Formats: sequence, structure tokens, C-alpha cells
Amino acid sequence: MRLFLKLLFIAVFVVMVAVNVRAALAMNILDSVQSFSANPWAVATLYDAYCGFLTFYVWVAYKERARWAQVLWFVLIMGLGNIAMSSYALKELFKLKADEPVWNVLERRAA
Repeated sequence: MRLFLKLLFIAVFVVMVAVNVRAALAMNILDSVQSFSANPWAVATLYDAYCGFLTFYVWVAYKERARWAQVLWFVLIMGLGNIAMSSYALKELFKLKADEPVWNVLERRAA
């Protein structure tokens, strides 16, 4: 399970970086605002994504004890979305000791 999760989050990271680079090379994000905001499904998808980012961030804020880390991860998640989220998941997975069960990644670590 641990290997599967690492591979999954590496794949998410790589795919999201590739898609974002491709989009950035095709069009400036500021040039897309007018056409994007005119499409109700695009707006709904954006709201859905940011609600998911916020939900994930609540878990990150629970796990991170230092206020500076909570703020940093909030900025990263809201700015980079799934790129930051997959990075955080990988950070937590690689922190696990070999004998720790994978579900320990969900819990807050002792101070």
C-alpha cells in the first residue's frame, strides 16, 4: 500500500505539473479569465476544486503544529492546488519509518 500511494502521488504531481506547463505555454492565465468566467461549468469546477483544497488544508493544519508551516502550506495549496497537495502527501509518506503502518500518515505526530 505504501508503494502504491507513493506512486499515485508522484503520478499526480507529474501529471499536474505537465498539464500546467502545457496550459501556461498555450495561453496566459490572465487572458483566459473572461471566457472562463462566462462558462458556468468552468466556474463550478473551480469552486469544487477550491472546496477540495480547503478540505485537504484542514487536515494539513491539524497535522502541522508550527503556525508558519500552517500558513506556508495554506499558501502553497491555494496557489498550486494538487501539485502542493501531492507534495505534502509524499512528504508525509516518506517520513514514515519502515515499521510504521501507512495509516499513521493520517495522524498528528507527537510534539
